[in-house]
Amino acid sequence: MSISTVPTGSGRSYLRLQARILMAPAILLLVVCAILPLLPTIYYSLIDYRLLASTSHDFVGAANYGRLITDPGFLPAIGNTLMLNGLVLTISILVGLGMAMLIDRVIVGRGLLRLLVISPFFVMPPVAALIWKNLLMQPVAGLFAWVSSVFGAGAVDWFSTLPLVSISLIVAWQWVPFACLVLLTSLQSFDREQREAAELDGASSWAIFRYLTLPHLARPIAIVVMIETIFLLSLFAEIYVTTGGGRTTNNLAFLIYSQVMLQYDIGVASAAGVVAVIFANILALVMVRLVGRSLEA
Repeated sequence: MSISTVPTGSGRSYLRLQARILMAPAILLLVVCAILPLLPTIYYSLIDYRLLASTSHDFVGAANYGRLITDPGFLPAIGNTLMLNGLVLTISILVGLGMAMLIDRVIVGRGLLRLLVISPFFVMPPVAALIWKNLLMQPVAGLFAWVSSVFGAGAVDWFSTLPLVSISLIVAWQWVPFACLVLLTSLQSFDREQREAAELDGASSWAIFRYLTLPHLARPIAIVVMIETIFLLSLFAEIYVTTGGGRTTNNLAFLIYSQVMLQYDIGVASAAGVVAVIFANILALVMVRLVGRSLEA
């Protein structure tokens, strides 16, 4: 005689209640840290609030959003934000996946290699930007200029000719360890028997990677895309240290900084903040769905 382990109606209600109680602290923390600070931002985005103007903080509705959209720097900031996100995600995932697969196979020195891989994660963004700007990408005495001279090529003024690519390289260097560790953890949980069975059946290394490894990494890659996308939308320090802004490198975060610190317009800056939050959620969801479907297909 078998005993059913499926919970009854009252049992399911108890499990739901228990789950809600366990989730309550996390939801409360999310409300306090994320949602409550957003409410004043929404309020300021609806009033005329300028620090250097004698305004009475009158309600203006969507006027600040209209001024934001018609700002000459708004559309370039959106484009630069998308370009930076795309470049950094592509570089960090491809390099991180390659390093994860290498570490997963290498036995000798694996611990030291892991330490070296995660070391960029401990460097603060402004320090990393200064190192890359003054030691690596400096067009006269930088390491890249010296390598170019060795091969007889001319030095490249990275931040003048390729500003977005330069900033993307700096940021990707910092995010490669994160992608590598997440993907390495997933690779180490991969069923080795599947790989061995495929090899015995004559499958090539590319076929194993395409039809076994990539589908296994679909969810971890989607997690990396989502988390990196959310953080990359607030990218600021690397832009400020290297190029100081400008139409070619301004993103949404730097546009908000310009509205607050240079134009002292809290209303438009708050409107930009609300737009950035909405934009971040939409972009993260779209990219996660696209990545997940393409890899699982």
